[in-house]
Amino acid sequence: MKLLAKFSVVFILVFGAGLAAAGFLSYRFLQDDARSQVMQEARLMMETMLSARNYTTLQLKPLLEPLQARDRSFLPQTVPAYAATESFNYLRKRYPDYAYKEATLNPTNPRDRAVDWEADVINTFRNHSENTELVGERDTPEGRSLFLARPIAAGKPCLDCHDRAASAPAAMVRRYGRDNGFGWKLNEVVGAQIVSVPMSLPVGMAERAFRALLLYLAIIFAVSLVLLDVLLLFTIARPVSRLSRMADQISLGNLDAPELPVSGKDEISVLAGSFNRMRRSLVSALKMLDSQ
Repeated sequence: MKLLAKFSVVFILVFGAGLAAAGFLSYRFLQDDARSQVMQEARLMMETMLSARNYTTLQLKPLLEPLQARDRSFLPQTVPAYAATESFNYLRKRYPDYAYKEATLNPTNPRDRAVDWEADVINTFRNHSENTELVGERDTPEGRSLFLARPIAAGKPCLDCHDRAASAPAAMVRRYGRDNGFGWKLNEVVGAQIVSVPMSLPVGMAERAFRALLLYLAIIFAVSLVLLDVLLLFTIARPVSRLSRMADQISLGNLDAPELPVSGKDEISVLAGSFNRMRRSLVSALKMLDSQ
């Protein structure tokens, strides 16, 4: 195997090992980064829904309450949870992988009732008041799912409808009945905002980024290998090849071969100068023998 080929093999082995180590570490990093990005988007969505709740409570509800009283009807648009859920349904058209629910242990609207795992999340907030956010994973029929949850506490406006059935709006009681959604206490954690997203989303993001990274590294590797081979060809392989040919010619008795050019002070130049001196010494020795 020629010297240039040996250098190329060594470079491929060393860079390949480094590429494998970098790929392993970068894949874990990209997974964590994709998960963080998804959670950041979930937090932004949750803040948006919280803004929808506040807008409904502070601006929309006061405008619609006179209309409800006049028509003796109940408008669900005055309920913050309803407004937030409906707002997210529009947002979900752009982000179909995300799901939002205002899960409640004792809701008025049956669609907000917490299922088992959501109830566990709510009870975690109820039992640990210091927790203001919970991130976790769970198994679903479609695979692993990632979720972000924040507690919902009953504020004073909530008690206007959820304190006692007798003091709740009559139209709301007629619509949803007296059995659910009452008995809330001030500042009690009654539910949780939950944004869910399948793990396939961050995993897919990480895999796409990983494939792009590997492609870039492969291109850099190929270009580096070509440049390294070119540099080795002109700085090492060719000078060594000339030294080898000169040594071969001298060993065959051809002392008329021209001297090797010497430029620089590196090891190759020093070796070339040594060969030239050895050749001159050998020619002088042979001339002395011939003159005797």
